[in-house]
Amino acid sequence: MNSEDGFSDEDHGDSHRSVPSHSPSCLSCSNWDSDEDTCTEIALPEGPNHNVAPDDFVYKVLSVDQIVQHQRNIIDEVNNVLNLSPQVTRTILNHFKWDKERLFENYFESSPQEFFQRAHVLNPFEQENASPAEAVGSPASTKKKHCGICFCACDELKGLGCGHSYCVACWKQYLANKTCSEGLTHTITCPAANCDILVDYASFLALADDPDVVERYKQLITNTFVECNTLMRWCPAPNCTHAIEANYLEPKAVQCKCGHQFCFGCGENWHEPASCGCLKEWLKKCLEDSETSNWIAQNTKECPKCQVTIEKDGGCNHMVCKNPSCRYDFCWVCLGSWEPHGSSWYSCNRYDEEESKQARLAQQRYRSTMARYLHYYNRYANHMQSMRMEHKLYANVQAKMDDMQAEISWIEVQFLRDAVDALCQCRSTLMYSYVFAFYLKNNNQKLIFEYNQRDLEMATEKISECLEREITAKNVYDIKQKVLDLSHYCQKRRHVLLSHVREGNEKDWWEYIEDAATQGH
Repeated sequence: MNSEDGFSDEDHGDSHRSVPSHSPSCLSCSNWDSDEDTCTEIALPEGPNHNVAPDDFVYKVLSVDQIVQHQRNIIDEVNNVLNLSPQVTRTILNHFKWDKERLFENYFESSPQEFFQRAHVLNPFEQENASPAEAVGSPASTKKKHCGICFCACDELKGLGCGHSYCVACWKQYLANKTCSEGLTHTITCPAANCDILVDYASFLALADDPDVVERYKQLITNTFVECNTLMRWCPAPNCTHAIEANYLEPKAVQCKCGHQFCFGCGENWHEPASCGCLKEWLKKCLEDSETSNWIAQNTKECPKCQVTIEKDGGCNHMVCKNPSCRYDFCWVCLGSWEPHGSSWYSCNRYDEEESKQARLAQQRYRSTMARYLHYYNRYANHMQSMRMEHKLYANVQAKMDDMQAEISWIEVQFLRDAVDALCQCRSTLMYSYVFAFYLKNNNQKLIFEYNQRDLEMATEKISECLEREITAKNVYDIKQKVLDLSHYCQKRRHVLLSHVREGNEKDWWEYIEDAATQGH
């Protein structure tokens, strides 16, 4: 950026803490131990804390400072080839969504003028040759100048290299509005009409001149960088500012330093045995409240022609569909066409006609579909609610462990913490097992799956009851073996269920009622 104040070309800026924009929901187990805020490289180990077998999938947990450094490294790598200033390189990388290979490909296949024009950046090679008199922001004379926005007379105007200049107050207001109100960063352009030159990083820092606006800008820059990187995801846990970087994109379980475990493929809570596509369709279906759906099923009927849901608001059985493209006349009692009813408005005697039979069959199919959905939804929601309530067990168990310290060593009561971990993992697996089962067609393998599901459910309820009601400081030695046995059995049944699902995925045992449900396997 050109100005009398000599804005710095240094583009790296200070490290900062960013608040990523992600879902506030978190059902993960609590993190018992706190670690230093360092980069962690993790290859998934065997054991109950991970839901996928070890393979070549490796991921790192990154802090915000490490993400910022990652950006700097990419900028330096590009600069080593193109020999541009850091702020120009950052702007161009943003345009190409931080894809170095695509940037290089476009750079060497285009003329410099065409390349920089597409990226909405002034050609830096031409700017270097510009005379001082042409540099925007340098005083052309001693006369006062008028701002192009507020039209006030000013001693000094500031601008980009495009030739449009404005007063400092207007720049501050403009950048604050774009950043804090509209959430824009790398797409902020010059305020002039029809000027598409972008405000680069260094120019923003110099022109904004407001710590809060600059901090928000840096947060958004970091968020954009993570979102542009297909091999990087923010941890979705509330108030967590870490991101995960993996060596390839797969629906694998990853665990953040905060303790939250989620799916790297879709960013939702880890949802095995359901696939990402399965869960996506399920969550869309669950957007409507189940109680509302239940009321609709009991108090409404569907138009026999267009299937629009209709509520009867009077005593007359002559119904007219309100769908503008339908307007079908039918009988509320038999769902047949109204035309043949003649004068039999209040004493329908058309129950045996074929049209009425077909309409009733369609109605029954709808009721059956709704009942099936509610069956799986109610069990899914029940395990979700139980899981949320059982997270309180962590605090209760921790309190019991603290009370026991006077008579029992810390190591001897670790089994309680491990048991709660096992319980939460089993609840999560059961919750998503109903999503998986909802989309399955009936076959022999589904029967085996439902048997495994039932067995895991029974074991989970037993250990839940034991942890909530039976453990006291006095009986801890007596109850220890029972808790260990229940915990081991729960993990064993969970492993059996998940192994069966994985084997079915490999051998194509599963048939789905909707194509979308197969996505993500």
